[in-house]
Amino acid sequence: MRKLLLSAAALVALAPGMAPGRAQPARTAPFAANAIPRRSEGIGPFARTVLRNVTMIDGTGAPPQGPVDIVLAGDHIAEIRTIGAPGAINPRARAASGDHELDLTGYYVLPGFVDAHTHLHDMDDAQHVPSDYILKLWLANGVTSVRELGSSRPIEWLADIKARSARNEIAAPRIDVYPFFTSIQKSPPNTPEEARIAMREAKRRGADGVKFINYVPEDVLWAALDEAGKLGLHTTMHHSQQSVAWANVLTTSAHGMQSMEHWYGLPEAMFTDKTVQSWPGGFINNDEQMRFGESGRLWAQTAAPGSRKWEEVMQTLLDRGFALDPTFTAYLTSRDFMRMSRATWHDDYTMPELWDYYRPSRVNHGSYWYDWSTEDEVAWKQNYRLWMQFVNEYKNRGGMVTVGSDSGYIYNLYGFGYIQEMELLREAGFSPLEVIHAATQQGARLLGHEDQIGTVRVGRKADLVVVKGNPLANLKILFGTGTLHLDDATGQVERVGGIAWTIKDGILYDARALREELRQMVLKSKAARGMPAGPMPIESVDTTH
Repeated sequence: MRKLLLSAAALVALAPGMAPGRAQPARTAPFAANAIPRRSEGIGPFARTVLRNVTMIDGTGAPPQGPVDIVLAGDHIAEIRTIGAPGAINPRARAASGDHELDLTGYYVLPGFVDAHTHLHDMDDAQHVPSDYILKLWLANGVTSVRELGSSRPIEWLADIKARSARNEIAAPRIDVYPFFTSIQKSPPNTPEEARIAMREAKRRGADGVKFINYVPEDVLWAALDEAGKLGLHTTMHHSQQSVAWANVLTTSAHGMQSMEHWYGLPEAMFTDKTVQSWPGGFINNDEQMRFGESGRLWAQTAAPGSRKWEEVMQTLLDRGFALDPTFTAYLTSRDFMRMSRATWHDDYTMPELWDYYRPSRVNHGSYWYDWSTEDEVAWKQNYRLWMQFVNEYKNRGGMVTVGSDSGYIYNLYGFGYIQEMELLREAGFSPLEVIHAATQQGARLLGHEDQIGTVRVGRKADLVVVKGNPLANLKILFGTGTLHLDDATGQVERVGGIAWTIKDGILYDARALREELRQMVLKSKAARGMPAGPMPIESVDTTH
């Protein structure tokens, strides 16, 4: 969610001191990748790893299968052997012994998760957290692939981290690089030819795709999309209010845009009695509380569910194979500030520097809680109802919907926000199997990597998530903080769940050990500031007493 403060209803902010068209600011090191330590976590890959007696959710939408033995050969899945039925294992059907084995009786295995909307921050960003912290939060929550949608750093910075991750020199998910279109060069392209040059430059410098955001002249955008098609570059867009009057999801998808982020540009495509959103008198776009408050009132201004315009827009996008990456969790605080600002994981996993960034501020992007009201939250709840209905219907009619978290803003924590997004798709109407399908195979398809990741299948990369218990019965067991359980035999309240192993390229990461490492990072940072462990205050002064 790295976006520009200048955007209207859109969430946008570049690095401190940046503005559209300015050169990127000088940094203290050529590549922050150099600051990410070499990997000491994880074991393997082994010549032959055997995951024994597991229940498998393969990511295709198929129901769980098992028990099975899954054999990994180096970084690939080599064999999946059905070994009987629950309670009736056939010993003769078992896979042969391996160099390394795990008895996973009672565990479920899923494909590694794909986060389709991320931002990798570093110490020079306003969040002021190390990239290593973010990468490990992703892995600890089962994310093995990410689509990085815009950084304040040069393309080469992220391409370097991507290469180090591909070589498994660092503990990190796979990374696809999508720079901001307006930040590829020192100045944003202003002619069609400049747009084509920028796209060619992005490809040459290591980009996998390009993200469009903020104001881009119409002829420039169309030329850039045409060039992307020729180059095989993927494209996505945050349809910002600066240009949404002409660049909504219908017009951009007609010119080859492949996917959209969030929901801006979708309700505007369904207006029936206006061409632009109705803004109140006195609206100032740079006031983030005002901007986000009005964003929560946008879906109420568009075509009703099931209306002719609603159906027309949906069918057009379906016909074009357009993908929705809704990032519901990115805006969740707007409908329930107390829930998100006091989420269970903040106490142990949120860095105090990131907490400073989240707190109400007129400077930090997404920290717009100057005087947030019940009326604002009620409007956002209605916004979600309509937005979720469109997304669920789109999925039901064969449309692609993926799971993206856009964490690092608005009390939305890396990794944990991804699991929240899965819960929110469930709230929207997805079945648990459909949620897993969106998080795995659909995410891999969006990135163009379906032949390598996204499903548990022989020949695919050994990217897997291992969790004790059935996530289809309760997605909460996927959270690093698990969930509560009352042991009736002892009368004790237990905290259970949490991903046990995240496997990437056949390397087995003990997710519990990663989480402990992250907790120690947070404790060390708090101690350096003279802060106690546990919850951090939001207010500076309490006048309620």
